[in-house]
Amino acid sequence: MTTPTNQTLSARLALAFQPLDKRAFGVAIGVATGSLIALATVVVLFQGGDPINLGLLAEYFAGYRVSWSGVAIGFFWGFVAGFAAGWFVAFWRNFIVAASVFAVRTRADLAQSRDFLDHI
Repeated sequence: MTTPTNQTLSARLALAFQPLDKRAFGVAIGVATGSLIALATVVVLFQGGDPINLGLLAEYFAGYRVSWSGVAIGFFWGFVAGFAAGWFVAFWRNFIVAASVFAVRTRADLAQSRDFLDHI
């Protein structure tokens, strides 16, 4: 018999082990990364210098400069890089959780049927 506490715990566990939506996680990380790069560029532009050497991002992001056009270009490339990173993180998290749940279930099934021949 299941009690309300067990049902609540079961619902929480089901929620904890649900797979992440790779596309949504990628978009979220992409927007955050792009916004961070754009904000950092704007801050450096308002300060009037390049104290944190943000110009080095030009080595990784084609067309990026510490300028007002660089804000949009930095947001774009930050979004692309963040989306790719977020998608892969969600993919590997889903894979590892699924493999772990499979391993635990397999061990539990084997433990239950270990003495199967003793009952025949």
